[in-house]
Amino acid sequence: PPEQAARMKKLQEQEKRQKVEFRKRMEQEVSQFIQATGEPRRRFQPMNKIERSILHDVAEVAGLTSFSFGDDEDSRYVMVFKKEFAPSDEELEAYRRGEEWDPARAEERRRLR
Repeated sequence: PPEQAARMKKLQEQEKRQKVEFRKRMEQEVSQFIQATGEPRRRFQPMNKIERSILHDVAEVAGLTSFSFGDDEDSRYVMVFKKEFAPSDEELEAYRRGEEWDPARAEERRRLR
């Protein structure tokens, strides 16, 4: 039926508009992050798969490194890093375990080995 098709089209346009607005918001946040001198990395709120892919794209275009962390879909979040503060494997492992990264503690651990 035509009214169903019209409703679908309206929904698709709404979704597209939301994605565009979300992308704009992420572009603003990423640009603020780039200008924040004392901030080597930023953790974003958990978001869905589509939003994460938009944020990864925005980060890439801005010349940043980004990773997703979190085990289940509801709690997955993106962390964005400035290139000169790109995370080491050790740092990434800590985030994957759901821990905070503590360079001093990592250094201590290395010394004890």
